[in-house]
Amino acid sequence: MGLLSDRELASLLPAETHAFAGPIPTQSVSSDEFMPAPQTARQRRVEGRLKELGGVLAKRHGMTRRRFLATASGMAAAFLAMNEVYGVLYDVSTAEAQTPEVAKERADGLSRQFIMDCHTHFLRDDTRIMGFVRQREAVGKAGWNPALRGKEQTIEDLKFANYYKEVYLDSDTKVALISGAPSEIPQDWFLTNEMKAEARTRVNKDAGSRRMLSHAIFTPGYPGWMEQVDHATRELKPDSFKGYTIGDNTNKNVSKHPWRMDDDKLVYPFYEKLLKAGYDKVCVHKGLFPPSVEQQFPHLLAYSDVRDVGKAAQDWPKISFIIYHGGYRFAGGGKVEDAWAQFEKTGRIEWVTDLAEIPSKHGVSNVYADVGQLFAQTTIAEPRVSAAMMGMLVRGLGADHVVWGTDAIWTGSPQWQIEALRRLEIPEDMQKQHGFKPLGAADGPVKSLIFGENNARLYKYERRAALATDRMAALRAEYEAAGGERSNLRYGYVAPARG
Repeated sequence: MGLLSDRELASLLPAETHAFAGPIPTQSVSSDEFMPAPQTARQRRVEGRLKELGGVLAKRHGMTRRRFLATASGMAAAFLAMNEVYGVLYDVSTAEAQTPEVAKERADGLSRQFIMDCHTHFLRDDTRIMGFVRQREAVGKAGWNPALRGKEQTIEDLKFANYYKEVYLDSDTKVALISGAPSEIPQDWFLTNEMKAEARTRVNKDAGSRRMLSHAIFTPGYPGWMEQVDHATRELKPDSFKGYTIGDNTNKNVSKHPWRMDDDKLVYPFYEKLLKAGYDKVCVHKGLFPPSVEQQFPHLLAYSDVRDVGKAAQDWPKISFIIYHGGYRFAGGGKVEDAWAQFEKTGRIEWVTDLAEIPSKHGVSNVYADVGQLFAQTTIAEPRVSAAMMGMLVRGLGADHVVWGTDAIWTGSPQWQIEALRRLEIPEDMQKQHGFKPLGAADGPVKSLIFGENNARLYKYERRAALATDRMAALRAEYEAAGGERSNLRYGYVAPARG
């Protein structure tokens, strides 16, 4: 049920009540799997500047600061503050922050952009991953947040209803793929494969169009795992399969079945089975295994990096291997400062650079990088790392092999991550030094490929016209007309302020 002890959890605060509810996070937010990093000095500067900007501009427009920060102008103000603190990395104008009409015109124009997020999550109704609930109850009992005192706490914000709101109504996401994570403990699967298929059916039936896709999780080495693959292909008809080479990522302490993508005895028969069943996409969780986690579980290191990707891609050229998180090592309790120091010294970032070099080293063209958690974990702390990783992935894999994913809803509505990529540009000095190409306009060719065109091609998603007139489009129009707005909440834990 997570790696943090009750003592460690007691030292943290719930993000829902203690993280600043700005358009973008201003400090690290964790699940109960790792300790969140304390807020850095520069993150405090961003937060302070955003509060200042938000207060002034909200007063000018006759609204509360919280209300202002949920608007398009509030989002622009956040990126202005980021540019002031980190240097100019984001395309944003003062006029957007000061003039709601300008911000709204830009937001409305981009709202029609095709965004296909193939990396999203919510928790099952009977989940026992209750760290979020325990912490909120402790806060109420301690009196830190009087609103929680004596009130039963739930984790409904991490379940289907809030997922639907934050992904489909509070962001520009048009199509989402619901994923999951396996566990040696059956109750600790985020969602069973059946639950994901049921959610897909429910969303698409209600919408009247294909708004949701779903994974089936495969678990090499688990008892009866190949029979479960047969069941999925025969009964559930997932859109693709996903596996965790680390085995049990939720409960690493009991992980008994790690595996390698290039294991010809264990996993290759699975690839053969998929191709025979008409499937050609395998998604694989990689990265999120920083040195602090390696110290706890050194035996899992070799299963968490990307050393096994190249040979598997060579041996199975008809399968598209989609590597989740781009292999980025330093999330999940790591320090983005370590990634930046590594890049400054060597021009590399573990294990993103290794992934980007696979096509040239192995002569393959069937390896893709999903960017889930890249923006969530780096934009808020060191956006130059975001720029560097996007530069090296596009340079090594090609813009047509980098795919959009956000890992929502763990960090709230994915809209802030969408805006981060829309506005991000690789600094000219970084482009010249490392041979990176510009990312270009928010709706330009490179970002359009990443946001949706690549996923659409992989998943053969063709009937887009229906999205403009289906029931979900009508629901969103009603929601916006009624004044619906992003909550800007994050879910999980934050470290208390120092001092």
